[in-house]
Amino acid sequence: MIHASVPILDSLNILKRQARSKGKLNMYNQIIEDISNGQFLAKSLGKFHRVFGDFAINIIHTGETSGTLDESLSYLAEELEKKQRLRRKVFGALVYPVLIVIATLGITGLLMVYIFPKLMPIFDSLQVDLPFTTRALVWLSAFLLQWGLWVILGTVGVIIFLYWLVSTQERAHYAWDRIILKIPLLGKVALSYQMANITRTLGLLLKTDIGVIDALRITSDTITNMVYKRQFKGFLDKIIHGETISSQLAKRPDIFPSLLAEMIAIGEKTGRLSDTFMYLSQLYEDDVEDLTKNLSNAIEPVLMIFMGVVVGFVAVSIITPIYQITQNLNVQR
Repeated sequence: MIHASVPILDSLNILKRQARSKGKLNMYNQIIEDISNGQFLAKSLGKFHRVFGDFAINIIHTGETSGTLDESLSYLAEELEKKQRLRRKVFGALVYPVLIVIATLGITGLLMVYIFPKLMPIFDSLQVDLPFTTRALVWLSAFLLQWGLWVILGTVGVIIFLYWLVSTQERAHYAWDRIILKIPLLGKVALSYQMANITRTLGLLLKTDIGVIDALRITSDTITNMVYKRQFKGFLDKIIHGETISSQLAKRPDIFPSLLAEMIAIGEKTGRLSDTFMYLSQLYEDDVEDLTKNLSNAIEPVLMIFMGVVVGFVAVSIITPIYQITQNLNVQR
């Protein structure tokens, strides 16, 4: 709307009419009141820091001071859209295997709780020596019948507790993010995802004429992965004292690919650091897309083996005693 020369107050009023929650309406009313009183948009948005964050506020502030607000808002919209697209790709790649595992365990649980107990009286009446797999299934079925509800509640409770721990405790969050980066396949996706977000954020901030130090500080505040957040905050002081970004990244090849440090070193020497970051962001976005596609293909065989083992174990446990019963009946005849 601003690019189409619609006044900023009219633009905000149009956005306000689209708001559905009371909280958003109050926020828009406050912003409109601030703008009407001559306040900068970025300063007004700063009152709602938890909603907009440092990154968006600084981009808008730069656009206002340089007279290119419409361009800054376009950059910001594109950045948010690309981040959302990346999240969807990663989420989409993980949904399928999780659903398959849950469905397999759920169906197996139903078989052991509702179907298998109905077969047990037949086995008991014929007094057949049950094989080990069947005895194991009998024990598991009895355990689930007696404690199944507590197992489900306990599992849900552990998941909620871990979520709370990771969400509220920085050390737990750091440990969780560290573990994710170490997991085969998934760790590679997480690394490329973080690299794409970090380089795009830095490139966009530098492109809007924000200084390197401020760009690094804002980027460190926007990073959600605690491993990278700590690393950025750790070498910020060293860069202030004259060291290069590439030299700091090169010290941690376990979390920063060597290509990243080498490309940034070239950007620092040529004075085209923002272009280098934007190029790297596109490179890692493509990498995330390829990895998410390959992740599904790589996980499928593992899922097939897992399903085969679980279903095969249940099938053998049920079919083996039935086969023994028929054999005994044939011998008696």
